[in-house]
Amino acid sequence: MSELSKPIREIAYETLKHAIITGEIPAGSRIVETVYANKLHISRTPLREAFRKLELDGLVSCEQRRGVVVRAFTIEDIEEIFSIRNALWALIMPSIIDNVSEEDLTEIRELLTRMDAAQIAEDVDSLAKLNRQFHRRIERISGKKRILRVIDSQEEYIMRFSTMTIASIVRRSNAHQEHHQILDCLEKRDLKRLDQLMKHHLEESKQACLHVVVGKLASLK
Repeated sequence: MSELSKPIREIAYETLKHAIITGEIPAGSRIVETVYANKLHISRTPLREAFRKLELDGLVSCEQRRGVVVRAFTIEDIEEIFSIRNALWALIMPSIIDNVSEEDLTEIRELLTRMDAAQIAEDVDSLAKLNRQFHRRIERISGKKRILRVIDSQEEYIMRFSTMTIASIVRRSNAHQEHHQILDCLEKRDLKRLDQLMKHHLEESKQACLHVVVGKLASLK
């Protein structure tokens, strides 16, 4: 669906969702109705509908006296989103191993070469983007269109968490080594080892996210 054919409430919802997840609108911020209605050039009615969807997503809360407030990611949010991601990867891994071609492997190697350079330069922003490109490129090999649509619905959350985890120097080093091991599994069509490696890879990412969130919660006490 193109932007022009989308209802205004959907455009408002997606715009605000992206801004919240990427941190453009920080946790704890108030989303003032009049300000954002003017900013998005829309009336208050579609904006309120967008707020309701964001509240269902757990991204904002409607509080007495304060209005609409952006929620911080919680430990429960991270646990749930990574559980979804683990389950979806388990579903697509057999198809990835069955479908992977030499062309796929060549493109993945090229991505890893760029990631090597970003790793050496400690370019966190580039590495976060390349990390998602790496995972998305492998996911696409599965050809499981319906499952991929569900994965896509979680993409902004995953990108946010990816940035959080890669910001750790230790995590960047460990994750990058695992990326090379994932390529090796694909080259050898080794489903059992890929399954074990991805479970460990995603669990390490989750723990790194939890470490960041727990640290932030501790700093507020």
